[in-house]
Amino acid sequence: MQTIGHDYDGMILKEYIDRFSEARVLVIGDIIMDEYVWGNVSRISPEAPVPVVEVKRETRMLGGAANVIHNIATLGATPILCGVIGKDSTGRKILDEIARMDLTSDGIITEEDRPTSIKTRVVAHDQQVVRFDRESRADIRPESIQRILKFIKKNLDNIDAIVVSDYGKGVVSAPLMKGLRQLVQDDSVVIAVDPKTGNFEYYYGVNVITPNHHEAAIFCRFEVFDQETLIRAGNHMLRELNCRSVLITQGKEGMTLFENGGDITHIPTLAKKVYDVTGAGDTVIGTFSLGLATGLDLRSAAIISNFAAGIVVGEVGTSAVSAEELKKAIGD
Repeated sequence: MQTIGHDYDGMILKEYIDRFSEARVLVIGDIIMDEYVWGNVSRISPEAPVPVVEVKRETRMLGGAANVIHNIATLGATPILCGVIGKDSTGRKILDEIARMDLTSDGIITEEDRPTSIKTRVVAHDQQVVRFDRESRADIRPESIQRILKFIKKNLDNIDAIVVSDYGKGVVSAPLMKGLRQLVQDDSVVIAVDPKTGNFEYYYGVNVITPNHHEAAIFCRFEVFDQETLIRAGNHMLRELNCRSVLITQGKEGMTLFENGGDITHIPTLAKKVYDVTGAGDTVIGTFSLGLATGLDLRSAAIISNFAAGIVVGEVGTSAVSAEELKKAIGD
C-alpha cells in the first residue's frame, strides 16, 4: 500500500479544478432539509436530567443528495438533481433554494402523501446535543422510479458522471439501480455511489463506491481496525461488488483508495481540527465525481476530494467548499 504525502502536482490539480465548470454531473438520491437550532447550555432541566438549550438562532440548508449538488455547484459546476420530495412547505423551500442557485428542478418528483425529509440538529457550544428526524423511509412509488429513469435517459447524452447519494430514505432501490445500469452500458458515464448500510447489493458493477470504514465493516462482516483489516475489506468489496474502485473514508485517519488493478493508495487526512463530519461524505463524493468527470485519474480525484473533506470537517454544520478555497488548500 502506497501512502501519498506531498508527492502530487498541485498545479495540475488546480488546472483540473478550473475545468470543474465544464463537468456535467447528475445526482440521484434522497433529498433532505438540514435544520440547525443553535444555542447555549447553562443549566440542567428540573424536569429531567437533560440540558436546557437557550436558542439563539435557527438555520436551514440543503441536505442529503441536495447537499451533494450544493457542493458540486459551489465548486463551479452545474449539477442536476433527481429525487423525490413531499407536497409540503419543506419541499417548496428546497425547490426555492435550488432555483436561487440557478439550477433546474426538472428531475425532482413530488409525491403528495410523502413528507419531505427533515433532519433537525440542536447544537450548543459547537457540540450536537440531539437530532430528530421527520421522514418516511418507505420505497418511492414504482411510477416515480420510472419517471426518474426516463429523465436520466433523456439527459444521458449531456452527462459525464452520475452520483447516487443513498441516505436510506427510499429513493435508491434495486429497481432504480437495475434501470440505471441498463441505461449506462459502458464507461462513457461514471457512476459513483455514496452508500447506505444494508443497500450494498444494489451497487453491483458501479465505477466507484465511497463507504466510510464503519459501513465497510458492516458489509464485510468483520471489524476494520488496522491496516490489515482495511486492506481485506477494500479487496473484499472490489471482488464482491465487481466495481472499478472503492474509496474508504476513515475520519481522522484520511481515506484509502482500492483500484481493481490491485493498486492501494492511502491518503492521510489534511484536517487540522475535526469539529463536525456532517456532510463530509457529500463533499467527498461530489468532489471525487467532478474530478473523474473532468478526466482525472482515480488517485488524483481522491487527493482532491481529501483536500475538500479536510476543509468541511473544520466547520460546524453542513457546509460546502468553493473552488478558490480548494485551490488555496492545495497550494503550489
